[in-house]
Amino acid sequence: MSPFVDRRLRSFLQSFHFVTPGNGPRRVSWTVRLVFVAAVAGACSPQPASRTVEDSLTSGRIKIVVTPDVERLMVRQVEAFGRLYPEARMEIGRGTAREAIAALFGARADVAVIARELEPEEREAAVRGRLDVEGYRFARDAVVMVVHPGVTVENVSLDDVRGIYQGRISRWSQLGGADVPVVPVVQPPGADITAFLVGEALQGEAMTARAIEAVGDSAVVATVSRTPGAVGYVSLQWSARGARALRLSRVVGLPYWKADPETVYKGQYPLTRYFNLYARASGPRLAHGVITFVTGREGQQLVHESGAVPTTVPVRFVRRSPMQSTH
Repeated sequence: MSPFVDRRLRSFLQSFHFVTPGNGPRRVSWTVRLVFVAAVAGACSPQPASRTVEDSLTSGRIKIVVTPDVERLMVRQVEAFGRLYPEARMEIGRGTAREAIAALFGARADVAVIARELEPEEREAAVRGRLDVEGYRFARDAVVMVVHPGVTVENVSLDDVRGIYQGRISRWSQLGGADVPVVPVVQPPGADITAFLVGEALQGEAMTARAIEAVGDSAVVATVSRTPGAVGYVSLQWSARGARALRLSRVVGLPYWKADPETVYKGQYPLTRYFNLYARASGPRLAHGVITFVTGREGQQLVHESGAVPTTVPVRFVRRSPMQSTH
């Protein structure tokens, strides 16, 4: 994509700053349901319906299909872009990742925003259809294991996670905790976050343990925090909102990492994922203007404010060392 430079987007942040605590690693039939049409004209007067809007990097009409994992963030991005460029008309629809990609490939959408990479079969479909599809990573996130505050276990490995969701680990005593049942909480099978967990922690194998289903991060936190012995998985921004986050290791014996912006940015936290924008190279110019905004300074600031980690601007971490004990 040709670079788009606008005066309002020209100056990029030198870096984002995160302050993190001084604790290092420890070993121990598809349908896109319309959500809303972004009224990106802001406070401007409505334009006549017959007026033609030029397709440019800052004007025109496009449809964006998003998955629930990235919906709130993309709504903010679209609203911010629209305040800068009132001639942009952007309609946001919601669907699963497969639905979003299918809409993009079928020219029913101009941008697909999902919380995973393209699957091999989707890449093959693009090749067969001679589609030139461009992808842009615009945020990093973590899938964090959270437990009921009464669970005493602090560290788990990816194999432990696999054992929990396949029923091999059914009591916390198997992981060094109290002899109480493990109560798995899952998000819907079609959710990006579930697909990522299955691919990374369960090595593509199905979840077979009996579990409670909760739709969305907020529902998982609510369910886990009120259910003794419960464990679930949420995105980074929801990992400290009532339930307790576990430290995670790729393999037993390797360091256990707490999910925070620094460990996610550096790829140290084992379950780190990307949020991605996909567009057809030959699609509307406005689609590429929106992508440039999201990956630019102002869009990355919104990523930071949402609780995810920016990917396209430098990020600097300031680590506060804990005060040394005098005892």
